[in-house]
Amino acid sequence: MRERLIEAGIDLLESDGPQALQTRRVAAAVGASTMAVYTHFGGMTELLGAIVAEAFARFGAALGARPSSDDPVADFLVMGYAYRQYALANPQRYLLMFGLSPASESGSAPCDFVAAPVTDAVGAETFEQLVAVVERMIADGHIHTGSAREVAARLWGLIHGVVLLELSGNLGGDGRAVTQVLLPATMDILVGMGADRAHVEESLARAAATITG
Repeated sequence: MRERLIEAGIDLLESDGPQALQTRRVAAAVGASTMAVYTHFGGMTELLGAIVAEAFARFGAALGARPSSDDPVADFLVMGYAYRQYALANPQRYLLMFGLSPASESGSAPCDFVAAPVTDAVGAETFEQLVAVVERMIADGHIHTGSAREVAARLWGLIHGVVLLELSGNLGGDGRAVTQVLLPATMDILVGMGADRAHVEESLARAAATITG
């Protein structure tokens, strides 16, 4: 029943928006009384927290779905593709995860992942996935500036900002957010941190082959 309530909450969130996350509606979606929510979670606040945790777990699975290659830059670009795809496919979930939904006040609290590894915060493992691929880029000599956590935060800030602008419709359609904003900016920031532009272009071609293959 606990898993069914979480799934029902996620489905209602995506289909009807955050206003649908009400004890009565979630319980009704699984054919139960409102008591089921209180029995398994203690209340709607705790259920929202469980929904956020599950959303991050699925997010992390999406980011790590592709096996690593011997090209960390290509792996980073594939991860970026998965990041954007998850957000666009699950916009209400994405907004809730990052505290940008009307229902977020009952969700997870923000946490400073940049200062040091945080193991007990919701969503921490997803940032660590990005840190890991950045560490590989640094170890292979593609990036020559900043700590892995600082670089990961810069890259996260770039894609998160572009995704939010895309979700709000401020970067147009037809993939222009990627071709005219995200990819050029990613190229510029990697080159600015020491990567060779020609190599990044080669890595982009490998990433594209992995995504389409």
